Amino acid sequence: MFFQYGKAEIEYLKNRDKILGNAIEKIGHIERAVDTDLFSSIIHHIIGQQISTSAQRTIWERMADKLGIITYDTICSLNIEEIQRFGMTFKKAECIKSFSCKVKNGEFDINTIKDKPDSEIIDELSDLKGIGQWTAEMIMIFCLQRQDIFSYSDLAIQRGLRILYHHRSINKKLFEKYRRRYSPYGTVASLYLWVISAGKIEGMKDYAPKKTKVVK
Repeated sequence: MFFQYGKAEIEYLKNRDKILGNAIEKIGHIERAVDTDLFSSIIHHIIGQQISTSAQRTIWERMADKLGIITYDTICSLNIEEIQRFGMTFKKAECIKSFSCKVKNGEFDINTIKDKPDSEIIDELSDLKGIGQWTAEMIMIFCLQRQDIFSYSDLAIQRGLRILYHHRSINKKLFEKYRRRYSPYGTVASLYLWVISAGKIEGMKDYAPKKTKVVK
């Protein structure tokens, strides 16, 4: 399954911002995979912090081979050292164990969180051990498919803004200007800025000042 958006969101963004609109025309429709299971999505995001996608996939496959269906019951049945042996750090194993047991004992109600406003979801996810605001925002995009997530903590989005609008840097005030402009479809704008950040449009460059080398 891919993140769902269509003509209404695209036309809105094009009308609000001609520069972004031109980029959207060049890029076309973007297909970004989502995981609609909140439990597995949170675990995936904890595992995937600061490692490659292939390493994340390998760890998840090891867990699936050992546990079968990965549920809060199967994870809570393991101790932290057993979880760590799947190939992650002790801290990540501890976070996954803590989260799974909170779901099991009802401390974190995974069934009702989807119905809450964005701000409440970010607060509740950020309260989990190992989940910061950026990770919470990514879960809201790639699991809950919330339409108006535009993360200041995401360096690739900042890079995309620099490239698209020829900025040398992006401060909080400037970022908020674009957030307001793109709302209520900030997530769709994010999808396109990620593609732009990756250099997919020929002739575009990052306008950030180049770091000077210190000669010793």
